[in-house]
Amino acid sequence: MNTDTNKNLPEKIPQHVAIIMDGNGRWARARGLPRLAGHRAGTENLREILEASAEFGIKYLTIYAFSTENWDRPEAEVTGLMRLFTTMFKRELKNLHENGVQLRHIGKLDRIDTALQQQVNEAVELTKNNDRLILNVAFNYGGRDEIVHAVREIIRDKKKPEEINIELISKYLYTADSPDPDLIIRTSGELRSSNFLIWQGAYAEWYFPSAYWPDFGKEELRKALFDYSERDRRFGRVFTGDA
Repeated sequence: MNTDTNKNLPEKIPQHVAIIMDGNGRWARARGLPRLAGHRAGTENLREILEASAEFGIKYLTIYAFSTENWDRPEAEVTGLMRLFTTMFKRELKNLHENGVQLRHIGKLDRIDTALQQQVNEAVELTKNNDRLILNVAFNYGGRDEIVHAVREIIRDKKKPEEINIELISKYLYTADSPDPDLIIRTSGELRSSNFLIWQGAYAEWYFPSAYWPDFGKEELRKALFDYSERDRRFGRVFTGDA
């Protein structure tokens, strides 16, 4: 980061930021546009947030791209979203790789088109040694589904009951190679977790800006970081001198 950037940032930067990119449909409706236009605008906005995250010194960024429940949306919308994801991978992968972004997929690929599955796997393989920014893409992901998957894998590995603890379960989650999120942002002003990182986010700080995702740019992210820097994270503990 350059000196000017450092002057305009809080001293305490979260290592891991996760984002529920909400409000694309309402952004489009407010402009008299189809929902897919909102998703397209949201995809375009992601580039700015990725660049800002790396510039601000965030090491891990997790984005909620498509949930296990999103399959229940209208077929035309789901099809359009898959096309957007395919286009984004083709257009952005080279730039992400050259800028040191490591892509990781969290979730399942089983319901996704074979060609897109291949794109995701190739992107993960290509960028696996990058370390400027770790980007976890939660794609066909659900927090409850993730925990069920972890339990099944634990049983499959024949772990004994006395071996099962928080640390073991965490190792079987999709995010095993990432620290728990410090800050979770949900855009559009909605106040719910929507089945996102429900295990990992147990002690995360939450931030709920009113801006729809396509309008949540670099300066909005900066505001979130300043808000986070003022939080007193106790993780359920009480420190000496507290009332």
